[in-house]
Amino acid sequence: MEITAYFKSVIDQDRAAVVICNLRHEIIYMNNSAKERYKKYGDIVGKNLLDCHNPKSCEMIRRVVEWFGADKSHNIMFTTHNERENKDVYMVALRDENGDLIGYYEKHEYRDPEANEPYNFT
Repeated sequence: MEITAYFKSVIDQDRAAVVICNLRHEIIYMNNSAKERYKKYGDIVGKNLLDCHNPKSCEMIRRVVEWFGADKSHNIMFTTHNERENKDVYMVALRDENGDLIGYYEKHEYRDPEANEPYNFT
């Protein structure tokens, strides 16, 4: 099996929405959680992420991507805390095998403790 299938599965199994963009801000992939979360916008794969945000957010997205590009050690940026969903949101750089910036994605880290019991097979 090709290694990319494993990486795709990691993203697809995440319960948090994952939207991956290239450096032109085009949405190139959405996992199932993202498709469900943003379904009111229809199929937005191939669309420009900046078209989905207000001017202030677009400016901040551009600035973060510029910061990612300025240094290979610039790889994650905290962007906001969503009080209603009790989560922190980050932008994360995507780099190729040489460390060159190729895109980015948004990462959601929920702060609520897991409600399931450990190893609950029911």
